[in-house]
Amino acid sequence: MTTSWITRIAALALAASAGAAFAHGKVECKEYPKAEWRPHTELEKKLIQEGWTIRRMEKTDTCYEVYGKTPDGKRVEAFFDPKTFERVED
Repeated sequence: MTTSWITRIAALALAASAGAAFAHGKVECKEYPKAEWRPHTELEKKLIQEGWTIRRMEKTDTCYEVYGKTPDGKRVEAFFDPKTFERVED
């Protein structure tokens, strides 16, 4: 193998392992009308007060999805109920 092939294989392996860190099953929160969802900024403030570090937040069809670190430093992709802010596990 040439160096370029080794570099390509290493890059693919790295990309695959990075994706696995955020892999999750099909997570679904209870469905609420959008008018009942609390603002995502409220969830962000709550999590920061609890010691989380937030990198990014997204809305799925039924949940808030948070990418960041837990208070103990664990890197996670976590899902939260948009009405209660309870964490939803798959």
